[in-house]
Amino acid sequence: MEKLTKPNEPLVTHIFTADPSAHVFEGKLYIYPSHDLAHDCEDNDNGDQYAMEDYHVLSMDNFNSPCVDHGEALHVKDVPWASKQMWAPDAAYKNDTYYLYFPARDKDGIFRIGVATSKSPAGPFTPQPDYIPGSFSIDPAVLVDDDNKAYCYFGGLWGGQLEKWQTGTFKPDAEGPDLNAPALGPRVAELSEDMLTFKESPMNISIVDEDGNPIPAGDEDRRFFEGPWVHKYNGYYYLSYSTGTTHYLAYAISKDPKGPFTYKGRILEPVLGWTTHHSIVEFEGKWYLFYHDCSLSGGVNHKRCVKYTELKYNEDGTIQTIKPYDN
Repeated sequence: MEKLTKPNEPLVTHIFTADPSAHVFEGKLYIYPSHDLAHDCEDNDNGDQYAMEDYHVLSMDNFNSPCVDHGEALHVKDVPWASKQMWAPDAAYKNDTYYLYFPARDKDGIFRIGVATSKSPAGPFTPQPDYIPGSFSIDPAVLVDDDNKAYCYFGGLWGGQLEKWQTGTFKPDAEGPDLNAPALGPRVAELSEDMLTFKESPMNISIVDEDGNPIPAGDEDRRFFEGPWVHKYNGYYYLSYSTGTTHYLAYAISKDPKGPFTYKGRILEPVLGWTTHHSIVEFEGKWYLFYHDCSLSGGVNHKRCVKYTELKYNEDGTIQTIKPYDN
């Protein structure tokens, strides 16, 4: 008998999964995670331990049904421009087509963002022959807005190479801003109508405090590190992200999909393991946070598992902070 899914428990246990992007397609929940490989290697700040090669698509009819693994949807060997490290993906639906957005290193070791297409939300996906022109870094997240415009958010520090792109070109020796200077934000670019290219050059998103002052690079409790996600609630755009070194999921809000975004607080307290990466989705009248931790492997950073839990808003639109291990 297939095991039913439960909050704060691994969705699947036969493979290691991380970085879940959850969407409602065709009335069901589809989850697009990265696929951790069970290898042994040393962790480092460049992320070499995350040697993922392919993507599996997961789905659930609802939260009272089993989680189905639809098998391999895309492999790095099928992507002409990519060399390795298929990290956190996302998916979107438009033009009667499902699009899978994914980061990988090109032949020069520089992270780029690719796109693959399918007529089914479960895949398999057929990749475009080259990465999106003008794309860089990691962690793409795509919002198809109410007016049918689509935006691609992306970026990650350290292994995600975002610091290397501050001048608009890749500088391999570039370092991050001074600790008192404004922190680097995620990038955003509107997508073309066919969802395959950027309509514009990516712009930096400013995350500010309640007084409008940019969050400084040294404020590791609040500054952006990686894993941007944008959803809409009561007329506001909610930008949520990982703080990396301090292991929080934080969020900021704006009336404009390109910001600036005003910092509001934390969504999730630290989980077991170094990374934290997530998505937020509404399903059957409730909101849910999908996230990962390393509980399935006992704390090995590159052997993670995807989980979910209900997310709740306060009357003023702020999000109630979740403590993942409080039952």
